[in-house]
Amino acid sequence: MTYFLHALGFAGALYIGLCALAWIDIKTYRLPNVLTYPLVVIGLIASFKLPHITPKSALIGAVTGYLAFVIIERIFKQLYKKDGLGRGDAKLLAVGGAWCGWFGLPYIILIASLCGLIFASLPSQKQSIKKGNGHIPFGPFLALGIALIWAAQLYYWQR
Repeated sequence: MTYFLHALGFAGALYIGLCALAWIDIKTYRLPNVLTYPLVVIGLIASFKLPHITPKSALIGAVTGYLAFVIIERIFKQLYKKDGLGRGDAKLLAVGGAWCGWFGLPYIILIASLCGLIFASLPSQKQSIKKGNGHIPFGPFLALGIALIWAAQLYYWQR
């Protein structure tokens, strides 16, 4: 029963935080630190309370997630002389690493990338991308990937 209550509490914090971040990113193209940093910390705490992710895996995941996107961001900027990925996306992937461990990162990125590609290929989105600044907020897709992978890990651990 204690495990269930811990999982329920942490799930609430994660999903409310991810929904807020996705909404803010859609509206402002920003992922505020005031939400991402606490989610990283809460994810690290969850790794001590919930048995499906170890604290070591959570810490490695948070650091790896952040650094992976920062490296991609910098390489893209060097090659194309424009921004292709925001630092907030790197912080959000650190959230994913803290909650899902380092082994969840490739799946989070896969889900987010596929959903982003599908979204960008919709006829209605193609027109708005051409008319607008050409940017697509990636945070909502990362949030979806994090939510799905965390729920799947929790589900498979219980089985």
